[in-house]
Amino acid sequence: MALRRAVASLLPKIAQPAAELGPVAQHAASCYSHFLTGPLDLAERPQQPVGVSFRSFAADAVAAVKEETKLSPTNRLSMTPTHLIKYDEHHHKRFEPGTEGRPFAYFVLTGGRFLYASAARLAVLKIVLSLSAAADTMALSSLEVDLSAIDEGQTMTVKWRGKPVFIRHRTDAEVAQSAEVALDELRDKQTDAERALNPKYLVVVGICTHLGCVPISGAGNYQGWFCPCHGSHYDISGRIREGPAPYNLEVPEYRFVEDKKIVIG
Repeated sequence: MALRRAVASLLPKIAQPAAELGPVAQHAASCYSHFLTGPLDLAERPQQPVGVSFRSFAADAVAAVKEETKLSPTNRLSMTPTHLIKYDEHHHKRFEPGTEGRPFAYFVLTGGRFLYASAARLAVLKIVLSLSAAADTMALSSLEVDLSAIDEGQTMTVKWRGKPVFIRHRTDAEVAQSAEVALDELRDKQTDAERALNPKYLVVVGICTHLGCVPISGAGNYQGWFCPCHGSHYDISGRIREGPAPYNLEVPEYRFVEDKKIVIG
């Protein structure tokens, strides 16, 4: 170590004639002096003269950029010091040392964020699809009924969504009787026209609106439906007339697809 420092102290005296060659030779001499004396701190290393393109250590440039710009941890990871010199032919200058790995670092960071976003999207889709009804449940949501099998004056009971549905093929007299009822006589005020798309056919859910019992068809004081559990009487239009039930029998959503065919639901 003592020998290296002695040589370093003599080198400037020997290299004094080289000062006449210009700043490039001076910078070379300082670099050789640094090599002989060992590693020094950044502040003690010889600085490159202004206007001179002589290349120094890449680590010096990286450390200087970090100190001046206060880079974030992400940008620091993208700084990769290297001994290779790369030249930008488009702008006719060389790349700054330490920026060679930046494109790859950006690619890795962007790819990771894309994967996170895709995983979040997949999780949301899984949750939404799990809340949707299954195919077999959707198939039971509607029911097609052929009305030609119901004779006039008869009632057919079908099962829809686990509930009984009464379909009544009414006679002309029953239709006229239902239309003549005044609204003042009703607890749940509805006209017969509001409850039947076709006056000849009445479609109601066969569940009593009191406590959920199943009424008996063709019974009661009004020859409509009668609930024996607590004595609720419904007329031929399914409207509550006597008893504790507060509302009329529910009319489900249905439509006619043909003259003698309906779809419930």
